[in-house]
Amino acid sequence: MHIVDRRLNPGGKSLENRQKFLRRAKALVQRAVAKSAQGRNIQDILEGGEISIPLDGLEEPRLHRGAKGVREHILPGNKHFIEGDVIPRPDGGGGGDPREGGSGDGEDAFRFILSRDEFLDLFLDDLELPDLAKTKLANADQVKPVRAGYAVVGSPANIAVNRTMRLAMMRRVALHRPKQDTLERLNAEIADCDDDERRLTLEAEVKALQSKVRRIPYIDPIDIRYRYFENEPKPVAQAVMFCLMDVSSSMSEHMKDLAKRFYMLLYIFLVRQYRQVEIVFIRHTDRAEEVDEDTFFHSPATGGTQVSSALLAMQQVVAERYPPADWNIYAAQASDGDNSYSDAAATEQLMNDVILPVCQYFAYLEVDEMGSSPVSGSSLWTLYERINTQWPLLSLRRVCSRTEIYPVFHELFQRRAA
Repeated sequence: MHIVDRRLNPGGKSLENRQKFLRRAKALVQRAVAKSAQGRNIQDILEGGEISIPLDGLEEPRLHRGAKGVREHILPGNKHFIEGDVIPRPDGGGGGDPREGGSGDGEDAFRFILSRDEFLDLFLDDLELPDLAKTKLANADQVKPVRAGYAVVGSPANIAVNRTMRLAMMRRVALHRPKQDTLERLNAEIADCDDDERRLTLEAEVKALQSKVRRIPYIDPIDIRYRYFENEPKPVAQAVMFCLMDVSSSMSEHMKDLAKRFYMLLYIFLVRQYRQVEIVFIRHTDRAEEVDEDTFFHSPATGGTQVSSALLAMQQVVAERYPPADWNIYAAQASDGDNSYSDAAATEQLMNDVILPVCQYFAYLEVDEMGSSPVSGSSLWTLYERINTQWPLLSLRRVCSRTEIYPVFHELFQRRAA
């Protein structure tokens, strides 16, 4: 399909350049929102706030005359110069844009306030769940209108013109409604007729035909038909996100804070962007349990570390409630990377044979102390790196501070090319 835009350009502007300007301005605002979010708490990110973008990004391209040649004209309001005068240079080394180093006052940024909804829309605009492919008719209220024939009542906007005209023509033919050319032929014959008796007969016939035309309208209300639509359930993509968090004794308060911030951001993203995504919270030490949202984020726990317990709990929930044939299954795991040495083989076997084969995407976030930079990865990181060579859907990231949470989150869930 080819679309030709024949709208006239506004004075001095190009529609194509205007679209480029809008895309550039939106990108500047999105970058400013992402930068602003890096220093915020989770509670603050829900409140919008003030952001600023460079003024250079707000200059819309314009079409104007070139500067070549000599142009002599007097501007309105001039009281000091006449035609032919040479205007001296201003003091201070010349004019120009104050933002580019010339004299004068000016701002280098444009500040404005975003509401909560505007801030979140821009912050989450380029994020999505990867490979959301499987669909099923879910128990949802999402419907789409589909054509279901014609009706005798409806909205004027839904009038089926072709069907209405066809029915009107069928009715006129069935009732033998006189045609216009028949009346014109009789009137022409009356005009050329010299026999008075014949003229009276023709006039009576024309009068009878005109009376029949009035009784049989060209279009009758019984001819009108409207396009009829029925709502049917719309296939929607169902997805479930498993949040697996290590709450063992090796997780310091700083590490738990980083993990909770990541999951709270993930929760905001899923709830706001998707209607058919369910969230399952699983926390583990040396044993795992499925918990509710409040327990997951606020209830303390302690104990050793066995990652396989969380994977087994996830396997059990998938088997009971989320058949892989109907659901897009995702998982996000946060841990400090410690795992029992005896549990490594079981964890690798579960990841390779059970978890990753049914997942669309698996994100692993390793949290560490502020400023730490280990030469070699943790035991769990090393294991997942080895698994990642066979399963590209496994993504690994590491964070040490709060400011790294948001960039890493964007990397994990940014929109990818189809």
